[in-house]
Amino acid sequence: MKASVVRSPAPIDTRPLEFTEVEKPAPATGEVLVRVHACGVCRTDLHVTEGDLKPKMPVVIPGHQIVGEVVELGSNVSSFAVGDRVGIAWLRKTDGTCRFCRTGRENLCERAEFNGWSANGGFAEYTVAPADFVYALPENFDDLQAAPLLCAGIIGYRSLRLTGIEKWNGARLGIYGFGAAGHVVIQIARARGAEVYVCTRDRERHQALASELGASWVGDASDAPPVKLDASIIFAPAGELIPPALQALEKGGVLVLGGIHMSPIPSFDYDLIYGERVIRSVANNTRADGREFLIEAAKVPVKTHVQTFGLEEANDALIALKHDAIKGAAVLVIDAAKNKY
Repeated sequence: MKASVVRSPAPIDTRPLEFTEVEKPAPATGEVLVRVHACGVCRTDLHVTEGDLKPKMPVVIPGHQIVGEVVELGSNVSSFAVGDRVGIAWLRKTDGTCRFCRTGRENLCERAEFNGWSANGGFAEYTVAPADFVYALPENFDDLQAAPLLCAGIIGYRSLRLTGIEKWNGARLGIYGFGAAGHVVIQIARARGAEVYVCTRDRERHQALASELGASWVGDASDAPPVKLDASIIFAPAGELIPPALQALEKGGVLVLGGIHMSPIPSFDYDLIYGERVIRSVANNTRADGREFLIEAAKVPVKTHVQTFGLEEANDALIALKHDAIKGAAVLVIDAAKNKY
């Protein structure tokens, strides 16, 4: 099968992803083999490709926002059938026995595995995944619409939940960085009755999209919103945004850091967190996050804005992502039954 693989992580502008032929995987016990139709491109894929995340495999296929069709079942799989359309997200597997799993916090599992990092992911024509960690997808999302929901959507949803905005009537939510996750979260937040204030540096794409999606105010990444905010989420991997984001928070406000990797955080005065302001990070997701989010996204309904690339264009997609040249989310279009490379 064809795949885009990382052998030696390097800056994306050097085009380290290799489009090549690799062995087609076979499903083990409890797994399903999926023919990939589409795979969203996430900033975490960029961190894997550039080596910001320490390699877990000598050669890895990135990608963890996978939409496809089940084409083969491993033994002991009864939850899906051949022909089912499914989604595969970041969290691949947990041990189910560690103290985090036993207390409903499987996202913090001490022996978790992750698609596209510690196991091969969806920048390929086929992939395998444990059936227990695969999602049935709502029918009202086509493949391209569904792909960004499987990480940008799920992690954005978890980030939004951790802000606690539901406890404030007419909450004021800030979003810093307005890519794939931000453009999903604003739709969920507004459907819940929140006002959304967006700080992002790209005027042509990100600021324009934020305005289209109903932001109450849009400014540059470091601009101060016109009102104090009850909560904010930083999706941009930029530690320097934390002090201005704290400065914009009301007393008792919550600042959620929604990325897996962030540049160094500068020191700041205690005054910025005094008044019971809270900073917290988001780590991975639980399967419950995914199931709950997909139900709510279908009800809103969330509409994702996508820019498509071919599987052989994975480097181009990640270059565009790094340089803020994507309006919404990037998605690789992959279908071994249709595409002939």
